[in-house]
Amino acid sequence: MYQSHAERRTRLMQQMGQGIAILPTAPEVVRNADNHYPYRADSHFLYLTGFAEPQAVLVLDAGTGKSILFCREKNLEREVWEGFRFGPDGAREAFGFDEAYPLSELDARLPDLLSGQKSLWWNIGRNAGFDVRVNGWLDAVRQRYRSGEQPPALYHDLLVLLDEMRMIKDAGERATLRRAGQISALGHIQAMRATRPGMMEYQVEAEILHTFIRNGARYPSYESIVAGGANACTLHYAANNARLNDGDLLLIDAGCELNGYAGDITRTFPVNGKFSPAQRDVYEIVLAAELAGIAAVKPGALWNEPGDAALKVLVQGMLDLKLLNGSVDGVIESGAFRQFYMHGIGHMIGLDVHDVGQRKLGGQWRSYQPGMCTTIEPGLYIRPAQNVPPALHNIGIRIEDDVLVTETGHEVYTADVPKEIDAIEILMQGV
Repeated sequence: MYQSHAERRTRLMQQMGQGIAILPTAPEVVRNADNHYPYRADSHFLYLTGFAEPQAVLVLDAGTGKSILFCREKNLEREVWEGFRFGPDGAREAFGFDEAYPLSELDARLPDLLSGQKSLWWNIGRNAGFDVRVNGWLDAVRQRYRSGEQPPALYHDLLVLLDEMRMIKDAGERATLRRAGQISALGHIQAMRATRPGMMEYQVEAEILHTFIRNGARYPSYESIVAGGANACTLHYAANNARLNDGDLLLIDAGCELNGYAGDITRTFPVNGKFSPAQRDVYEIVLAAELAGIAAVKPGALWNEPGDAALKVLVQGMLDLKLLNGSVDGVIESGAFRQFYMHGIGHMIGLDVHDVGQRKLGGQWRSYQPGMCTTIEPGLYIRPAQNVPPALHNIGIRIEDDVLVTETGHEVYTADVPKEIDAIEILMQGV
């Protein structure tokens, strides 16, 4: 079942070449009193193990090729209160580790595992408490100098290797992302069907979350944005507590998390089911920009090309709407467009909704490769100002899809949600 995780561990050790790697999962976090936030394992840890329990540490020995897990012991009494635990033996068998031990033995075993290793890989500087523990294990080895033992002399950031690996999704990851995209799309479709003037933003959010859970995605991949009217001009609006007014637009940015993988979709539609002429004009510009950005996603294309393509369409639209004056090139060079479009075209998506990976290598834009997944999400956010026609005041529109780079081009795997004006209006009218 977890063969792909074992293969990733093997590939990682091959890249390490020598030495030992130590990777903890995320800690549990107290919300208040004795109540914890819902637990979510560290994404890098999930990528290598599939093991979602808290209080676990993975050790990889590149010299022997062994993967070793330290986890909570089997405890039937605690399972009555907290639920099933694999325990070391169960985890070793189910997840394909070479060895597994109780977490209580971690401090005793790590110095032995570190002794004689040439290099140590871990997530340096990402977890201050864990850095202290690592230094303690290294000190324990140093204290054995009379026996001729030595700790690793070279330290490396493990996440540099892992981030690069995670950028290219394998077949299993692609399938999970597609399903996360489908479920996310169902949530948006239900929101379009349910929205009526007079509803509260949180009532529409409830429709989305209910759809996610009903289809097997227990949690959203990020805090949903359900922004009516002027609220859509706040990029990360999350209050979701305003009333939806007849004649306003509703911007929804929401996605589910499925088996750790994120969906991320944005759609903007009229609360009453019918775009006004001004709303239609702005919407058509954003849609054309999104389509231009998506068309530029293909193997070999540079990371900045979709953004550049979308920006030219947006700026021409700003000029057509009389929001700005000048030429397309002049507006782009001056940065004046940032009054209405102040973010980038998108981000990688995977185990993190804003997934890992460097957009530039050696100061140069990197190229898209098959297996990468990115969002394409242009927008226009028109707040009242002296240079803004009143008919355009407080119109905020963003359209976002998730795009997989394929061997021959791209696949928009969130395309189930309508984004053409006529299709949105037909859906909302229940035709």
